[in-house]
Amino acid sequence: MTVTGIDRGGAIRGGRGKGSWRWDIGAHRRVLLVAMDVAVWVVAVTGAILLRFGFDTHRSITPHLGLILATAAVLQMVLGVLTGLYRTRWRVGSFEELLTLGPTIVAVTVGTTVVSFIPAQHVVPASATVGGGALALAFCAGSRVTWRLSVERHRHPGHHAERTIIFGAGEAGAQLVGALADPGSGFLPVALLDDDPRKRNLRVRRLKVSGTRHDLAAVAKAHDAESVIIAIPSAGGRLVREITELAERAGVAAKVLPTVSQMLSTSVRTSDIRPVTPADLLGRRVIRTEVDQIAGYLTGKRVLVTGAGGSIGSELCRQIHRYGPASLVMLDRDESALHGVELSIQGKALMNSRTLALCDIRDADAVSAVFAEHRPQVVFHAAALKHLPMLEMWPAEGVKTNVRGTGNVLAAAEEFDVRRFVNISTDKAANPTSVLGYTKRIGERLTADVAGAAGGTYLSVRFGNVLGSRGSVLETFQAQVAAGGPLTVTHPEVMRYFMTIEEAVELVIQAGAIGRDGQVLVLDMGEPVRIAEVAARMVAAAGRPIRIVYTGLRPGEKLSEDLFGDGEIDERPGHPLISHVSVAPLGPEALDVLDPRLSPAAIRGLLGALCRAEPSVSEVRGQIIDLTERASDVVNL
Repeated sequence: MTVTGIDRGGAIRGGRGKGSWRWDIGAHRRVLLVAMDVAVWVVAVTGAILLRFGFDTHRSITPHLGLILATAAVLQMVLGVLTGLYRTRWRVGSFEELLTLGPTIVAVTVGTTVVSFIPAQHVVPASATVGGGALALAFCAGSRVTWRLSVERHRHPGHHAERTIIFGAGEAGAQLVGALADPGSGFLPVALLDDDPRKRNLRVRRLKVSGTRHDLAAVAKAHDAESVIIAIPSAGGRLVREITELAERAGVAAKVLPTVSQMLSTSVRTSDIRPVTPADLLGRRVIRTEVDQIAGYLTGKRVLVTGAGGSIGSELCRQIHRYGPASLVMLDRDESALHGVELSIQGKALMNSRTLALCDIRDADAVSAVFAEHRPQVVFHAAALKHLPMLEMWPAEGVKTNVRGTGNVLAAAEEFDVRRFVNISTDKAANPTSVLGYTKRIGERLTADVAGAAGGTYLSVRFGNVLGSRGSVLETFQAQVAAGGPLTVTHPEVMRYFMTIEEAVELVIQAGAIGRDGQVLVLDMGEPVRIAEVAARMVAAAGRPIRIVYTGLRPGEKLSEDLFGDGEIDERPGHPLISHVSVAPLGPEALDVLDPRLSPAAIRGLLGALCRAEPSVSEVRGQIIDLTERASDVVNL
């Protein structure tokens, strides 16, 4: 007979041929463990009493010893079942199993000691049962650890296992090494790397930390590695970019684990490993969310989200749903988008609920009717036109949706006593130079104005480009790569801030919990990224020659975005990733000067004047009068 390997869980496989056999230890695991523990108790207590009486078998081996051994065996089996020692499918020798084994052995020791006092002569002294219990704990734990080491020593990764280096010797790295020990994982860990000098020469399951990221090339060559796995779920975009670049130079593939927020549990599985994506290179951070704060204003409340079918709005709805609102009203003018978000939340899309509000925020009466029906207590206003070049061509549409539409939602919120209102803004509202930036800045000022009059808390949240949203640069580049190119970049030096949708929305919800009335909260978006570098990396990943074409900055675009406007100060009193700034309010009566029939140039000029204007209407009119007089094709105001 030839033993060819050991399966996960300890199954011993025999080879084919004469005398070959297969016995699945995993299938009989519980029986083996019970038998092993009972045998340990017999040996431990017998050995302890022999030691106690100087190996005098006449005094040691008595019928009462048989009673003690039977008691220990029964108690071990019964308590082992009750405590879960024999019912829970732990890995043999795992920390969790040993934590349960200890109390079980102690309880059995107490039980056998009590029984030893039954005869008046104490034939089996308490020292023998207590000492036997100590020996039993040591032997039971040792046998399990030996079992585990034996199983792992006999596991074979297979001929096609990918030799991999694990970067990160922390908890996730240790779990990953254990997960990859499974011969079916397809990976063979050959070395560990970690930048923490305190982990130098640390060993995790016989793997030694061989250096830092800067040693990747040498370690990969020494171990003939094919890949490196970044086993740090909290790794930021900068770290992922650096490791990926080092991996490319070393000729190995870079792979990652999901972020903490993407992983459903703290346990690491081999199925979590995946190649590095452009989104990983741009934005990966752990967000510290104060769940109690969020639950306090969402759980059990009536919540309404405008623009619920959009990228940000739909993710808002999904995350809000987790906090158990009394009702979640999803408002959008796109019925197909509402179908999609309902399907993603409910797992079905019957579209027969009144909480799906088909409504255009440009229609003030329709918006008011929705608020009257549902009486929301919390509102997230995400509906907007967001594509900068389109709004430069059609500024009147930006006025209708981003300015007047926002005014309609704010008016309804004030009328129906909304207690918390969160307006979704953009970094382009800081020192705006485009129609998009102007309209969103005016939206911030309108929100601040209502904050001074309404009874609830009204605030805005400002952030930048969102990865994975419709029309985002990654989506555009991926489509261009699929078409064979070219990739179009406006300027070699253009830089942008990026956030994942999940990160942005999580911070938006957190901002809604800590923001003060009338404030604009600015989300920390990490380091800006050069778009040309993103394009170059996507071309490299494509594995075929694709041109990058520079088209020039479009009207209204900046080389780099501002997070804060002139005079705004970065203060973070409530959350390390959320800044609080103040904006001057702007009353809705100031919008009377905005006539969609004006020429695009006149509208852009008026929007800019409104952004710069003082709060008073007279000041607004004074600043724009020259613009309206100079416009040759405007209508009379």
